[in-house]
Amino acid sequence: MAIASQLLKHKGRVIHSVAPDAPVLEAIRLMAEHGVGALLVMSGEQLVGVVSERDYARKVILKGRASNDTPVRQIMSSPVLTVQADQSVHDCMRIMSEKRIRHLPVVDASGVIGVLSIGDLVRAVLEEQQRTIADLEQYIHS
Repeated sequence: MAIASQLLKHKGRVIHSVAPDAPVLEAIRLMAEHGVGALLVMSGEQLVGVVSERDYARKVILKGRASNDTPVRQIMSSPVLTVQADQSVHDCMRIMSEKRIRHLPVVDASGVIGVLSIGDLVRAVLEEQQRTIADLEQYIHS
């Protein structure tokens, strides 16, 4: 069974973030520029929240706020759910399903080491299932 740090090794450990006092418009620009649906909200090295396209749609657009005048801290999701680097993919998927979130920061003793998306986890589970099927087919044919 794969663990979070193994997925990050394959995916990469690039962390896209924004400051809590940055305007929401900056966060949206960064998400578009990097092709991601969420950013970590970092105050220095400290993780203080996550801001997503969903937060933007529900807390800015639907409430008629101005993207340039609203700071990220007013729409971010906080406190942040995180997982340890050694947690299994199944644990990560369970947490995401139960808490209805799509992005999960991965931490170790040094701090945040990456972010897993629901897509990353689904891909990992599908790959694991394909390996299991191939192993079973080989066993049956031998």
